[in-house]
Amino acid sequence: MNTHTISSSVSLSGRGLHTGKNVTVTFNPAPEHTGILFRRIDLPGQPMVHAIATNVFDTSRGTSLKENNAEVRTVEHLMAALAGLQIDNVIVDIDAEETPILDGSARYYVEALQKAGIVEQQQEREYFVVTKPYSFSLPEKQIEIRVEPYDGFDIKVDVDYGTAVLATQTAELKDITNFYPEIYNCRTFVFLHELQFLIANNLVKGGDVDNAIVFVAQMPEQKVLDQLSAFFNRKNLKVTENGVLDNVELHHSNEPARHKLLDLVGDLYLLGKPLKGRVYASHPGHFANTELAKKMLFE
Repeated sequence: MNTHTISSSVSLSGRGLHTGKNVTVTFNPAPEHTGILFRRIDLPGQPMVHAIATNVFDTSRGTSLKENNAEVRTVEHLMAALAGLQIDNVIVDIDAEETPILDGSARYYVEALQKAGIVEQQQEREYFVVTKPYSFSLPEKQIEIRVEPYDGFDIKVDVDYGTAVLATQTAELKDITNFYPEIYNCRTFVFLHELQFLIANNLVKGGDVDNAIVFVAQMPEQKVLDQLSAFFNRKNLKVTENGVLDNVELHHSNEPARHKLLDLVGDLYLLGKPLKGRVYASHPGHFANTELAKKMLFE
């Protein structure tokens, strides 16, 4: 199979989840051997940032890259869209440091790229072929990710949050071509108490009730719901019988596990090539995902 790029440029605009800044990203066609490149068009000289795991410098609230004194933050959903559509070469212009959160999934990136059109190139695609087992674990956090040789693509994710509203879930993607429609629209999620902490510490400036699933482990007082309604400029937020804030409806019963899989697909695309191998992940997160990718690049 050969590499792919897009046939025309396409833009999306929104707010960064953590910075709250308005930002526009523009995907541009790129020649063979380019890979995925971010271009900070708002900075002098328009420095480039390569989408490669060695450029990861922060994973505290998303996967963030830095190169040439330029940062690009929260890239995982955008990268997942490119990986899921098997786009190998593209230059992404961005006019701020953080990508737009949009609806908290890869959906709008995928739909924009599909609209732009995906075209085949002459270069034969190179894969990161797993020829030996790799693993990364943090036992104290129940995190374990294993990668093993496999002539294909298969990712399975297990999570367990130990609460009545969000306990054990599993998601699996047996072929990258099924990313759309099985995974692409699965949104990020947060527990209500975590959201309250983020809001109190001014860490979620671009948050909106449309870009996250909010799980409620313990029924809050009405004044808490009133405060959230005021913060999000949305009237009368309520908790459903399923323990989810009624800001959104779930696309899948296991949407949180599917979103963790989406993040993993995006983070592993920082290998610089599409993966050929089998992945099992228990409680994955951006730190573990990208540390594994770095390990795979250097071993």
